[in-house]
Amino acid sequence: MSEEAVVIRVFKPERDSEGVEMVERRCEVGPSGKMSLFTDLMGDPICRIRHSPAFLMLVAEMRPDREIVGVIRGCIKTVTCGKKLSRNAKNGSDINATLPIYTKLAYILGLRVSPSHSSSLAWRNGFEETEPSIRTWLRTKTTKLLSSSSRTAAATPSSAPLLSWSSPSSPTESGYPTESPSSDSPPRDAETLYRRRFSTTEFFPRDIDSILTNKLSLGTFLALPSQSFPTVDSWPGIESFLSDPPESWAVLSIWNSKEVFRLEVRGASRVKRGLAKTTRIVDRALPWLKIPSVPELFRPFGLHFLYGLGGEGPDSVSLTRALCGFAHNLAKKSGCGVIATEVACRDPLRLGIPHWKKLSCAEDLWCMKRLGEDYSDGAVGDWTKSPPGPSIFVDPREV
Repeated sequence: MSEEAVVIRVFKPERDSEGVEMVERRCEVGPSGKMSLFTDLMGDPICRIRHSPAFLMLVAEMRPDREIVGVIRGCIKTVTCGKKLSRNAKNGSDINATLPIYTKLAYILGLRVSPSHSSSLAWRNGFEETEPSIRTWLRTKTTKLLSSSSRTAAATPSSAPLLSWSSPSSPTESGYPTESPSSDSPPRDAETLYRRRFSTTEFFPRDIDSILTNKLSLGTFLALPSQSFPTVDSWPGIESFLSDPPESWAVLSIWNSKEVFRLEVRGASRVKRGLAKTTRIVDRALPWLKIPSVPELFRPFGLHFLYGLGGEGPDSVSLTRALCGFAHNLAKKSGCGVIATEVACRDPLRLGIPHWKKLSCAEDLWCMKRLGEDYSDGAVGDWTKSPPGPSIFVDPREV
């Protein structure tokens, strides 16, 4: 018999799609032995990185059987890693003017290892080749930083000693099962708002216009106090809004992940399934009781992802809550099972995001590694060791 070996190579759709989907179906996201999330990529293994500016997908193939036993995805973009004073601020004409410092960042996501090979020596030896392989590709793209986000044990630094990661941020993921004062902003207005107000937020993507005009972006919505602009006709335009904003306001955008992949909760007992079904029956029969009903999560379901959350003023939290209610109703009309978002653990708007603890993750794992010394367009120090800011911008293309 020939000796087993793992070969790491570039994903080839015509021969690898079926094997990759099989690995995805066999892998779980969540604590082993408990209820876990399973992902249905709907026939497109590259769907989670397809909308990124540059991307690569590698597979681990077991020889001689040519069985796909592992998958890893990577993409590259330019994001904010810090901020600097503008020339106007240095001259004293505008002491509050700051500009973003950008860097080229690679993001690794979707690491999957077949459960039948996750502890094998052959896979571990093959995995040691994966990071250098993808790093070589990243360096050809002049990438300076490498980032990863995962809750799966196989992707954490403890099982990848070669990575030498730093952990600069621990975001919170919130899930909420599926009327507010809000207005839909055109993509150009939304871009202006985000660039003017949020471009110095960490991980803000420089190609925000590509995100907002993507067919999966369902819109950007503003929540304002009712006395600010009582009717749609009274809206003065984005420039007037930015020059003289109301005391409080909030904004978010919605990404249609339902058209990219589906999720399914597995591992629930018959008792839990029965209780969940009972809540839905009672809610339909007696809606005035307002008993929280558990959506059908034990079959494949879609979701909307909320991104670009922000706001200002004393009522920004309550306005964010109103926007989440609006997003909930929109997702429900679209047939989604949940809406989800991800914010920094110290983000003040976190208090305005309704969520169920059972569907949320309080400590997501973000890790970062430097691939080069001179890695930004301005002096920012070592970003991988800097304390995290209060907010982050989560790119919906990499959910």
